[in-house]
Amino acid sequence: MRGNSQSVGTLLLLMLAGVILGGFFAQLAVHSPTLGFLAYGKNIGLTEPLVLDMGVFTLQLGFSIRFTVAGIFGILLACFVYRKL
Repeated sequence: MRGNSQSVGTLLLLMLAGVILGGFFAQLAVHSPTLGFLAYGKNIGLTEPLVLDMGVFTLQLGFSIRFTVAGIFGILLACFVYRKL
């Protein structure tokens, strides 16, 4: 890595774009018999939200990430593009 904060921000932005595009392609590939493997993935996180009821207000916390083959390809592509910049 180059060491300045702008390059770290660029890398994070490219990785976010890779994850989003990978997730989009995974959704498109769900019903395809030849590209269906791109949609294979695993959900990691809380299955039900954590609820904190204080009487006056209620706080719900939940977090879930879905890793797919297409998302991992998107991250790898983003890293490749970053190294070429």
